[in-house]
Amino acid sequence: MNIDRIKNIYLIGIGGIGMSGLARYFHHLGYLVKGYDKTETTLTSELKAEGISIVFEDSENLIPATFIKNIEETLIIYTPAVPKDSKIVRAFKDSGHTLHKRSEVLGFLSSSKFTIAIAGTHGKTTTSTLVAHILKDSGFDCSAFLGGISINYDSNVLFSSSNIMVVEADEFDRSFLTLHPDIAIVTSMDADHLDIYGDHQHLIDSFKLFVDQVKDGGTRIIYKGLDLPATSFYSIDEEADVYASNIRIIDGDFYFDYYHGEEVIKDIQLGIPGRHNVSNAVAAIAAAKVCGVPDEAIKSALARFEGIKRRFQYIVKNKSNIYIDDYAHHPKELEACFEAVKSIYPDRKLTVLFQPHLFSRTRDFVDDFAKVLSFDGIGKLILLPIYPAREKPIEGVSSDWLLDKINLSDKVLLTPADALKYLKEERPALILTVGAGDIDRLVKPIKEILTND
Repeated sequence: MNIDRIKNIYLIGIGGIGMSGLARYFHHLGYLVKGYDKTETTLTSELKAEGISIVFEDSENLIPATFIKNIEETLIIYTPAVPKDSKIVRAFKDSGHTLHKRSEVLGFLSSSKFTIAIAGTHGKTTTSTLVAHILKDSGFDCSAFLGGISINYDSNVLFSSSNIMVVEADEFDRSFLTLHPDIAIVTSMDADHLDIYGDHQHLIDSFKLFVDQVKDGGTRIIYKGLDLPATSFYSIDEEADVYASNIRIIDGDFYFDYYHGEEVIKDIQLGIPGRHNVSNAVAAIAAAKVCGVPDEAIKSALARFEGIKRRFQYIVKNKSNIYIDDYAHHPKELEACFEAVKSIYPDRKLTVLFQPHLFSRTRDFVDDFAKVLSFDGIGKLILLPIYPAREKPIEGVSSDWLLDKINLSDKVLLTPADALKYLKEERPALILTVGAGDIDRLVKPIKEILTND
């Protein structure tokens, strides 16, 4: 890829969180950026407001002629989520263009940087954003490609003249194997994406390949218990090379002490709740210290960390109602989210709205989903229909099937419209929406229900 000759960037599937980050990056650098996505969303509206042209019809007639004709000056980036029979994909291929995955471009952009890459089946977005925030807030600075919208910076891409780049390393479709980081963090390797990998062992094998690609002399920060080679293992509540202890909640905020051998950082206040986020913070601190960030700067940054949109994000927080929205869509993520909510609000009845993501994931983990959704802290469960994303329906796999397996007395399957009607009538004191599909479309109307008399 000869980036020096590139003037035009076209992104197929521009509305995805990773693709939109690349769009913003190249637009910031002055390239002519355009793209396609099948659905208009809040994120695509933001991109358009920033000056990026987007079309929502899969038609070759909507591709600017200069993008088709000037092959050497045009970079075409696509996401595997786009159907292979896309007319726009075919038009670019037929005209002689080579199409590049987002991961390939990310690998190229990071190749000349001191790269911190964070991988894991869950926890990677929060950990990536924590690392980037510590570096930014402390003045060490970095550029970053994140898998969520940082609330501190209101973006999923951060810009800097610093040589440090923070990258969220996505295991989906083995995308992270394009990266050769200086520091690698692995937060988890739970079974996921079995529609891609086939079985858990093949997923683990890919993580081993990722860790093997750390540069000579680089650092591997690995969650304790994972079967991967490590420079440092990290954990919470038990000794490892680096770990957190004395975890406590004071006025709704999480505090902990950080240990690295004889070295201790006392009374760290974390700006987001949850024991799982304490674990993510430990990994982020370990990476920041490799970069030379002083202890007090780390403490200050973590106290000012506001989190990521759709990662335990408070939408409404007043005396009458608490409404939290979270991206959790894997059983382990749901478990961590539920426990975090109940640790802060043990006396409130919890109403959960969950939208399963993918037919294949629901099929592969149906018993795990059923177990975690039977969590005794849930007072009422509202299950929504499965969000298909890139998939076609699988016979016998449905939210009805999942609902039957959940051991909870107060559970119901509703459409999004009926769920909103229920919330308007009942106005629960503690609401949690969870899922990775389009459940985020309910956030604004639920907020309006709870805040309008």
